[in-house]
Amino acid sequence: MNFFCKLLPPRATFAMDMSEAEMRLMQEHAAYWSDAVARGNVITFGFVADPSGPFGMGVVEFAGEAEVRAFTNGDPTIRSGQGFAFEIHPMPMGAVRG
Repeated sequence: MNFFCKLLPPRATFAMDMSEAEMRLMQEHAAYWSDAVARGNVITFGFVADPSGPFGMGVVEFAGEAEVRAFTNGDPTIRSGQGFAFEIHPMPMGAVRG
């Protein structure tokens, strides 16, 4: 089943004022998701420049919500304890190009 994952930053200004340590954390986050792309669990992920508040997003494929939660709980941003959070929403219908 597919799920939409929305990564909420710890503050509204995060994308504009992250520290060097936070930049390194985001690099770890990108590597974690890139590895999951290679394993076939992540369909797409990236940064969304929403004017009302930027966020990260990913569309993933797992057997169920428990597996998605285990994956997002393993994300370096969540493990850092710095105030990041994921919203997870099932996608019961959809299509993928190619």
